[in-house]
Amino acid sequence: MELGLTDKVCVVTGASSGIGLATARKLCDEGARVLFVGRDAERLEEAAQGCGGEYIAADVTDPDADERIIATCAEQMGGIDVLVNNAGTSFVRRLGELTDDDWRRQYELHVMAPMRLMRAAAPRMAGAGGGRIVNVCSSSGKRPSQTNPAYSVTKAAQLSLSRVFADAYARSGVRINAVTPGPIDSDLWLAPGGMAEQLGNQRGVTPEEALLSHRLFTAALQSHETGGTAAL
Repeated sequence: MELGLTDKVCVVTGASSGIGLATARKLCDEGARVLFVGRDAERLEEAAQGCGGEYIAADVTDPDADERIIATCAEQMGGIDVLVNNAGTSFVRRLGELTDDDWRRQYELHVMAPMRLMRAAAPRMAGAGGGRIVNVCSSSGKRPSQTNPAYSVTKAAQLSLSRVFADAYARSGVRINAVTPGPIDSDLWLAPGGMAEQLGNQRGVTPEEALLSHRLFTAALQSHETGGTAAL
C-alpha cells in the first residue's frame, strides 16, 4: 500500500521495542526518513541501522528532550512531518500500593512527555503547511483497569491531551489522532518479569492464563462500548 510517506521525516518515541519498533520499521518500509527515539542506545542503533533510519538516545521525560529531538530533525533531517508519541510503560500494582512517585512517573511519561513534543512539533508542522501526530494511548484510558490505576488515569489524560491539540491545530493542517490498543505480544507483557508474569503472580495463575484473562476482559469492555457481543 502506498501511503505517500516517501522522504517524509518521521519521529517515533519508544522505538527500541514493541509497538514503537514495529511502527518505525513500517515507516521505513514506506520510504520515510525515520528518527528512532528511546533510552537504549545500543538497541536503537541496531534497529535504526537495520532499516536505514537515524536514532537519538533520549529519555523523553527529561524536560529538554523535546528540544533535542526536534533540533535533530531540523538540523540533520530538514524538518518534521510525522510524530508518533509511543513511549510508555506499565507494571502491576494495586490502587492502595501505588506511591506518589508511581503516579508522578506515569504522569511525566504519558502526559508531560508527549505534551512537550507536540508543543515543539505542532507549530513547526503548521508553519510548513501541515503534519501528522499519532499518540499511542491505551484501551485502559477509556475504561480504567485495576491492573495499574495510575497507568489508566494518565492514559485517559493523554486521550484528552490529544483532543486539545487536535482542536487547536485542526485549521493549520496538522492532524492529531490517538489510538487505543489493548495488550499485545511485546516484551512489556511477555519478557521475564513482564506484565503477564506480574499479573500471574498476583492472581496465582500462569503468565499465559493471566494474559488471556486480561485480553478477554479488554475485549468484553470494548464490545460493551460498541454495543456488540464479545467473542470470548
